[in-house]
Amino acid sequence: MGAFLDKPKTEKHNAHGAGNGLRYGLSSMQGWRVEMEDAHTAVVGIPHGLEDWSFFAVYDGHAGSRVANYCSTHLLEHITNNEDFRATEKPGSALEPSVENVKSGIRTGFLKIDEYMRNFADLRNGMDRSGSTAVGVMISPEHVYFINCGDSRAVLYRNGQVCFSTQDHKPCNPREKERIQNAGGSVMIQRVNGSLAVSRALGDYDYKCVDGKGPTEQLVSPEPEVCEILRAEEDEFIILACDGIWDVMSNEELCEFVKSRLEVSNDLETVCNWVVDTCLHKGSRDNMSIVLVCFSNAPKVSEEAVKKDAELDKYLESRVEEIMEKSGEEGMPDLAHVIRILTAENIPNLPPGGGLAGKRNIIENVYTRLNPHRDNEGVLWPESPGQELSSKTVEVKAKSLPMELSEKGGVENNGFVQNEAFEDKEMDTSSQEEMSKKCSVDVDLVVVEDTVLKPYAGMPKEVLLQFSSQARYRVTREILFWLIIAGSMALVCTTIAIIAVSPKCLDWWQASPIYQIYPRSFKDSNMDGNGDLKGIQEKLDHITYLNIKTIWITSFFKSPLKDLGYGAEDFYDIDPIFGSMRDFENLIAAIHDKGLKVIMDLIPNHTSDKHRWFQLSRNRTGKYTDYYIWQDCMQASGSVIPPNNWVSVFGNSSWQFDDVRKQCYFHQFGKEQPDLNFRSPAVQQEIHDIIKFWLGKGVDGFSFGAVKFLLEATHLRDEPRVDKSRKGENITAYSQLYHDYTTTQVGLHDIIRSFRHTMNEFSREPGRYRFMGSDDDEKEDIGATMMYYGTTFIQEADFPFNFNLINMKNLSGNSIFEAVDSWMKNMPAGKWPNWAEAYLGCAKDLFKASRAVLTQQRK
Repeated sequence: MGAFLDKPKTEKHNAHGAGNGLRYGLSSMQGWRVEMEDAHTAVVGIPHGLEDWSFFAVYDGHAGSRVANYCSTHLLEHITNNEDFRATEKPGSALEPSVENVKSGIRTGFLKIDEYMRNFADLRNGMDRSGSTAVGVMISPEHVYFINCGDSRAVLYRNGQVCFSTQDHKPCNPREKERIQNAGGSVMIQRVNGSLAVSRALGDYDYKCVDGKGPTEQLVSPEPEVCEILRAEEDEFIILACDGIWDVMSNEELCEFVKSRLEVSNDLETVCNWVVDTCLHKGSRDNMSIVLVCFSNAPKVSEEAVKKDAELDKYLESRVEEIMEKSGEEGMPDLAHVIRILTAENIPNLPPGGGLAGKRNIIENVYTRLNPHRDNEGVLWPESPGQELSSKTVEVKAKSLPMELSEKGGVENNGFVQNEAFEDKEMDTSSQEEMSKKCSVDVDLVVVEDTVLKPYAGMPKEVLLQFSSQARYRVTREILFWLIIAGSMALVCTTIAIIAVSPKCLDWWQASPIYQIYPRSFKDSNMDGNGDLKGIQEKLDHITYLNIKTIWITSFFKSPLKDLGYGAEDFYDIDPIFGSMRDFENLIAAIHDKGLKVIMDLIPNHTSDKHRWFQLSRNRTGKYTDYYIWQDCMQASGSVIPPNNWVSVFGNSSWQFDDVRKQCYFHQFGKEQPDLNFRSPAVQQEIHDIIKFWLGKGVDGFSFGAVKFLLEATHLRDEPRVDKSRKGENITAYSQLYHDYTTTQVGLHDIIRSFRHTMNEFSREPGRYRFMGSDDDEKEDIGATMMYYGTTFIQEADFPFNFNLINMKNLSGNSIFEAVDSWMKNMPAGKWPNWAEAYLGCAKDLFKASRAVLTQQRK
């Protein structure tokens, strides 16, 4: 931010457009900065049914352009796609957000994009420390929404005066200073911690890492101020500009200048170019960007104004020519001298707000035409590098010598600033003559003119050999040289080796405990006897205090709540006992505001028998006919005989007769939980759509449960008995069979890898990794469990949850050591272990055991 070029880059980027009764133009220029860090957005006709809305914004980046450039492309998307903005949307009808929806949606969009960018790898690891202010307007048919985050500014010019202006967010503002101090920071030399000169911005994550503080409570806040103003017939134009413009022009000055230029030209790009050039000549050293949005009532081109402007240009051209001619005998004056003379004059009809700086380009063009050999400082040079200096040139340079310099203060006149340190003052003539007599030298001008400067021929070979034979410490120097080379190579090799063997940084799911919550038994916010999502939100401070970084929420889908809700009636809705979708979205936002992550349960193996898919399948409706596993099981006699001896996890046959379809459906768990047919591509696609839906809601990962049951053998053979000696007995318990045909079938891991692939689609942005876990079964061979990790080159789950410590019958130091040792020895290289200390399964077992005891007591 602090580095400047030797001379400014004045090339400009321009754009213009029209629509919705608006015209806009924009201009941006790098200026004196070593890098262009500004960006902008101009959209006429917002997608998603808001074609009569428009959005314009300017982003003033600092410490790099990464954040500003990303926001210019994606901020509008984050605003219009969040649920706060679209709260009033109804299927089949156009989106008509209310004023409060728009204001809330804009705020949410800023917070979401700031959180999203935090996970970019270069921003997270400190390789890029950039940030950006943002100022914008969203224009609807009835309102103008002014948006400001930082010290860029927007103004509305209405009925010939400044009607509205956004307020800069500076660290010294009382409200901003209070927030900074509450976050443990300070304001020194009007900067945050003596460094950053703005108190609100996107990015700048070095100032957003205070533990226990939400994103709007940090040293630098990404929260925008949003103000809505009703549109009026008198509205003329809106200006959006970065602080490089406002540093040298006030609201009124800039608006008056723009108004005067609109009366001269209807080309908005040209008007914007005049603004940035004027600000450059007024002394702005920053990047400069401006967006000018004109309403139908904007000033029109006036013939009188055009005539006066042309007369002013002609007058300035003639005055520069006069000044140059008058100075001809004394030597060619530099441009600063010409400007100084003009600023001292009372020139009429200069552009209001711009003054002489608004016409600097006219003056420079005339000066350059009359003095084509000047450099940037106005110094004369020969026409070509090899050309000799003529006697005339010698005379000109000599005549410029008899001057002495005295200090002089800065001058400001006609809006143009001259920072002069010296002024010319003529020497006493008598002393000059005396000096010339004392220092006079006879010079033959002809000889001077004929003398040609020749390049240095170099040292003769004989002289070079003479001195080279007297070299000192040659061997020592050679030894030192090779030692330096060897040391440098060793340093490079050591650095590479350290980088290669150093462990990579831990991801969020590796760095802290995961806390599982069964919502129904957690905090009850409305005192109805059931825990809910709002209750979880109310306890986030407690969870944060425990240093928990990831929350795992068990199933909360709409369901009949059989088996603790692990049989969804609707995968896209929240069960009313836990709250609403809005409650869930608020919970996600609150979790992320605390810097936490959230994962959720998904049991893709089965649904509830109340699910719409099952109702359609039992009636053989279209593609849903084969969504579940159906087999004929009714005999001619009318009796029902299961197709084989397969037993459900809860005991008894895993086949249940359906009176509507007159077939048996398969269920690995309760009869109210029919298994989906994962050999159907349509079923697999449904699960992928469910995954995408919840990831789109902001979920950071999933724990996939019951995955080993996804596929069953197609041949329907009886499963082998554990005790073959009791062949004639009925099979009623799950433990009586080896489940070779109903678990971990060929093709299972292809499905799991497809889940991983879908989740990776949402992990493409650096730092936005989505976690995937799978359940573990203590009865399953540890080798089979490790397969859920995938391979070195083919990724599946980040880890299968390890419940071995919980399921131990006899807990001791040796048994714990054996469990840990077994897991670590069998875990594939490069994978991550985990150790569960409690989980919902314990609560389920306890719940069932308690219910069984109560039932026995009632009997």
